[in-house]
Amino acid sequence: MACLELSKEVKFKDDTEELTLDGSVDWHGRPAIRAKSGRWVAGTIVLLNQGLATLAFFGVGVNLVLFLTRVMGQNNADAANSVSKWTGTVYIFSLVGAFLSDSYWGRYKTCAVFQVIFVIGLVSLSLSSYISLIRPKGCGNETISCGKHSSLEMGMFYLSIYLIALGNGGYQPNIATFGADQFDEEHSKEGYSKVAFFSYFYLALNLGSLFSNTILGYFEDEGLWALGFWASAGSAFAALVLFLLGTPRYRHFKPSGNPLSRFGQVLVAALRKWGAHTTSNEEDLYVMDENESPTNGNRKILHTDGFKFLDRAAFISTRDLEDQKRGLHNPWRLCPITQVEEVKCILRLLPIWLCTIIYSVVFTQMASLFVEQGAAMKTTISHFRIPPASMSSFDILSVAVFIFFYRRVIDPLVGRLKKTSSKGLTELQRMGIGLVIAVMAMVSAGIVECYRLKYAKSGCPHCSGTSSLSIFWQIPQYALIGASEVFMYVGQLEFFNAQTPDGLKSFGSALCMTSISLGNYVSSLIVSIVMKISTEDHMPGWIPGNLNRGHLDRFYFLLAALTSIDLIVYIVCAKWFKSIQLEGKYEENDMPGSYKV
Repeated sequence: MACLELSKEVKFKDDTEELTLDGSVDWHGRPAIRAKSGRWVAGTIVLLNQGLATLAFFGVGVNLVLFLTRVMGQNNADAANSVSKWTGTVYIFSLVGAFLSDSYWGRYKTCAVFQVIFVIGLVSLSLSSYISLIRPKGCGNETISCGKHSSLEMGMFYLSIYLIALGNGGYQPNIATFGADQFDEEHSKEGYSKVAFFSYFYLALNLGSLFSNTILGYFEDEGLWALGFWASAGSAFAALVLFLLGTPRYRHFKPSGNPLSRFGQVLVAALRKWGAHTTSNEEDLYVMDENESPTNGNRKILHTDGFKFLDRAAFISTRDLEDQKRGLHNPWRLCPITQVEEVKCILRLLPIWLCTIIYSVVFTQMASLFVEQGAAMKTTISHFRIPPASMSSFDILSVAVFIFFYRRVIDPLVGRLKKTSSKGLTELQRMGIGLVIAVMAMVSAGIVECYRLKYAKSGCPHCSGTSSLSIFWQIPQYALIGASEVFMYVGQLEFFNAQTPDGLKSFGSALCMTSISLGNYVSSLIVSIVMKISTEDHMPGWIPGNLNRGHLDRFYFLLAALTSIDLIVYIVCAKWFKSIQLEGKYEENDMPGSYKV
């Protein structure tokens, strides 16, 4: 009793020794002290790191389609497909990073290792471009074509860009979750900061790409590719150094072990009790002690209805009782209810995740067909030429404006209208709004293309700049994409982080990225199908090398129609969804079914 009173006295006497409530630890594995770790000091370091790393990544990615056409000699359709496949691979590697982080390495080590790979890939690309690819010197702009490349030179190029894909892909989902780890969601003030962090994280991502899309984009468009790539390599190195400097301040969560084995145990245990007679009494379900937990001490998940078949894995049969009396426990026959609920959580997320893929098809057009469309428009003001890829700056500005507009105006307003203490729009509602705005963006892009074709010069050998319609008519479609990102991708980051179990937070962020990945692959598939069908009977197709002979507008309207259908399916899935029920949160969990669109 005296010890308890003494500990209370120490706690009240010295607030700096107050520990976090979410189970986070410091660099030495000790419980994290709130005042000496995490919060906005560590969060700001992560945001700056994200901005610099994004600058580096988009220094390559934003103009890659032009590099492939001007330097590597690919046509428009092949270049668009190559960029979609490369971008898709970036996000596929996010699953690798998330698995290593959640299972074995932890988020800090995973971020550090993949950032090193990222830097190596950028340095390799810079060297190969400077030494062999940009030949003759000064080629790669709109007027001077580069020569053919040997198999070794092509191999070095693809090795470099896929090292960049591996490094950035493995790092990206973990840095988002690692930044959120710096805020204790069991603490009311830090919990609010954690929600705000995701908005600022996406803002940092977009501001980092602003420099790439404008300054670096301009130099690369003028043929100074090596300079642009070296700038990207320098930015990535600075991001790595900054990340390592923040090491003493970070909060960490211990990895939870291989989730695949935990999922497998639940499925096998449920199948083994296929014929067992079960009851609806929750007291018959197995609840493991904290020190025996297979998820390394993470918070327990409360039992929920749905997927009743899986509850059999936690049902305590007569044989299980006999094993317990003998001190035996077979995890492939009996699983704790928290482990069963982990599997249920992921199964509930999958339909929502699948509905986000079509949105990513729309999003990926900014890096490919929007750029090609802009190159075929009037890109000059007086004697100054606007690089088509730099138009994505309007997307970034739109993201910045709508993030602050949402947080300062829409969110408080909706909260007052709902007359509840809850936040404004739920994550699922915001994602639905994002899909609506995406439809508007594709319709806008299609209308602009109709007018571009109307004012295009007929019979041009190359369609660059042959339309008298100004490239600034693309601003609405870029701005609408930016607005949709604030609702879709920020909401998605928050949603998957909140709705995944503690031991799978990086996997939650990876789901966002794999949605973008599959969006790129689906985009490539749609382009291929459209070109195959539209080029029958010797027709030029919807997306030919010379856009003036095609119908890119029809492709945009097709995407608008597909996104509209996806929105209807999404609304059905969102109404069905039930949220995770965690034990011990500082505020009451949302009740099942509270996520509505």
